[in-house]
Amino acid sequence: MGLLLAKKDLAANDILYMVDEINDFKGGMAENYVNMQLTISGYNTYYWMSERGAEVDFVIQRDERLIPIEVKSADNTKAKSLKVYMDTYKPDYAIKLSATNFGFEDGKKTVPLYAAFCI
Repeated sequence: MGLLLAKKDLAANDILYMVDEINDFKGGMAENYVNMQLTISGYNTYYWMSERGAEVDFVIQRDERLIPIEVKSADNTKAKSLKVYMDTYKPDYAIKLSATNFGFEDGKKTVPLYAAFCI
């Protein structure tokens, strides 16, 4: 994560105070952070994209089941691509990481970004 931020020439204060220059980069930072947490937890991470362009950030395997994971860094946490995946493949549940609190609705576990290590 540090190398990614250094490459972008960002300082800690830029992230803490969310300067306007990083708005286009927040999604990439959040996805990179989640990928690191999943890898540290022993998961192999995969990516899914439909023929029509719907994308799911990560798909992991847990106990013989595939679990789709969507990462959202912005205030808008709608996950249209995750819905496409769920409608197509009918997983037991999906995980959505965002700035919101823990929850479960419509087959989606909502987990705050800071808790990515515990999914």
